[in-house]
Amino acid sequence: MTTALYLPEENIDMIAATSVLQQQAADIRTRTINWASYMQSQMISEEDYKAISALDKSRASYLAQNSSQVVKTLLNLVSHLSKDSTIQYILVLLDDLLQEDRSRVDLFHETAGKLKQCIWGPFLNLLNRQDGFIVNMASRILAKFACWGHETMPKSDLNFYLQFLKDQLATNNNEYIQSVARCLQMMLRVDEYRFAFVGVDGISTLIRILSTRVNFQVQYQLIFCLWVLTFNPLLAAKMNKFSVIPILADILSDCAKEKVTRIILAVFRNLIEKPEDSSVAKDHCIAMVQCKVLKQLSILEQRRFDDEDITSDVEYLSEKLQNSVQDLSSFDEYATEVRSGRLEWSPVHKSAKFWRENAQRLNEKNYELLRILVHLLETSNDGIILSVACFDIGEYVRHYLRGKHVLEQLGGKQIVMQHLGHKDPNVRYEALLAVQKLMVHNWEYLGKELEKQNEFQKHGDAPISGKA
Repeated sequence: MTTALYLPEENIDMIAATSVLQQQAADIRTRTINWASYMQSQMISEEDYKAISALDKSRASYLAQNSSQVVKTLLNLVSHLSKDSTIQYILVLLDDLLQEDRSRVDLFHETAGKLKQCIWGPFLNLLNRQDGFIVNMASRILAKFACWGHETMPKSDLNFYLQFLKDQLATNNNEYIQSVARCLQMMLRVDEYRFAFVGVDGISTLIRILSTRVNFQVQYQLIFCLWVLTFNPLLAAKMNKFSVIPILADILSDCAKEKVTRIILAVFRNLIEKPEDSSVAKDHCIAMVQCKVLKQLSILEQRRFDDEDITSDVEYLSEKLQNSVQDLSSFDEYATEVRSGRLEWSPVHKSAKFWRENAQRLNEKNYELLRILVHLLETSNDGIILSVACFDIGEYVRHYLRGKHVLEQLGGKQIVMQHLGHKDPNVRYEALLAVQKLMVHNWEYLGKELEKQNEFQKHGDAPISGKA
């Protein structure tokens, strides 16, 4: 049995009435299909002909008296006819039946069960068609069958369908992207489907799309998907491993649409409220502080909103983040910055006292922070991030006796050395300083010499040399 999350039902079908799918559906409803020709050519049975003709004339009354026949006929037609225009018409008719009355989903499940027909197969097969309208209307019907009734989609079909949705979201210039996102919004209201979506690496896909320029409606829909995921405490606890907070903080600082602001604040609130481990909630607060969310909240506090939820969430988040700042140790601040992947020359990096007291803590959780620094050196193209990462690795080696050995074991030494030839002179300098700390003991003398050379270089007096 599906256990759908109870949330205020936003009539997204109204919002999406201008979507490509809805516009095309409106045209398709006006068509007249010559069902008699299908019967005469023996492509459909006389029984199915009578049922579909009656449905065309008086949908509600015929369905009420002949529900089993309607289900049987529609499944037969979807399974056995192939002409695009006819399949389009049948799908619109079927979708309208479900939209008019959600309880009809259970009617379809129960009748298909009695007839020993698979309700999922015919529509899953349509996902492979070339016609975009057929594909997306079939997808929409599948989501309703999966979410509005008492039967859940079988696991193998579920994984196939969620992978399909994920791939459709990631398809460049997909004109049906609003409809795809709408299906996902429905699916992720059901707790049983959430972990399956995470299993197909769905969160990473949402974040990747949100980090590009998408229109505000799609932006809202995808953040809505993240929101419903965060109602599960386990998923709320894991969410920032996918860099959800930095991406949403960026969108919050840029967005002009109130609905987008509202849904981001709702995600942030869940990331604090829902995890059962208080230390996870604390980490999320610190991550938000690190991503300048407090500044955005102070701006929002100056504005008037018609939506009381926004005001409530702003007050809640402001209080929680301000409390976390008061409790924040310099290492908490440092760890959050490293985990965010957004390194900058914040004061903690240059503090000798910080490194004396905390260098060894980079070994915690199986060298988590040290591994992240090495990973940033491998993957980042940002000169400041690379410079800071090199500096931090050098300080770790300088202050932790076994640091050189640990870094070599993690492959970090070679990666630092690769940056000796970086195009950015600041990266080259920090990499060279880190390498010197790795290679020799008398780092203080060498560091001072390197700093002198860097000053010379800034004034155009001398190139940086590898010799101390």
